[in-house]
Amino acid sequence: MIVSMWMTRELVTIEPDTPITVAADIMASKHIRRLPVVKQLAKISRPVGIITATDILHAYPPEVNPFSIVASDSNRVHVTAGEIMRRPLQTVTPETPIEEAARIMRRWKISTLLVVQKEKLVALITESDIFRAFVSILESTRGDVRITFEIKKDEDTFSLIAPIALRLGVRVVSLMSIQQDERKLCVVRISGEAVDEMLNELWNSGHNVLNVLRLS
Repeated sequence: MIVSMWMTRELVTIEPDTPITVAADIMASKHIRRLPVVKQLAKISRPVGIITATDILHAYPPEVNPFSIVASDSNRVHVTAGEIMRRPLQTVTPETPIEEAARIMRRWKISTLLVVQKEKLVALITESDIFRAFVSILESTRGDVRITFEIKKDEDTFSLIAPIALRLGVRVVSLMSIQQDERKLCVVRISGEAVDEMLNELWNSGHNVLNVLRLS
């Protein structure tokens, strides 16, 4: 999976000279928590920063809620987006693998990445988008059985699973291998009448089955 499959294309942006009072109003009215800051150059919206709801809260006096209907002390705040925006930016492209986007977020401890194509801002991808992507991989539907078991470091999981599934007439819904600390795991989602037989064959093959999830 790649970023373009999960990114948010409907963007609300501001410019560096936008007052944060205006940015706060936009966040409150649109029910969003972040705003990309862009400059219009050669008819292209080029990202130069990003501000979050937390950035705006820190820019206001502690007794003022900038996201209330009326921020009584907003006249005391003469700060622009360009003064508080975060940079340098971490960006990805629409073709970036979703797991690479997740790694970047984890490394830099951020919740949002700007998606840029040919220097133009085209979308955002957030932690929530990443969660949706990974849930779609692991989510089971009614009647499915998800089996998690240990495999050897250099073992070909497809060569292990495919012959058993074909012989028993079991449908493989999804198959993936993951590295957890020092051990390698396989997670296979299957459906069909012979799922118990397939589970027994995995046990009998010497593989350590860690979890079996049945969705009835």
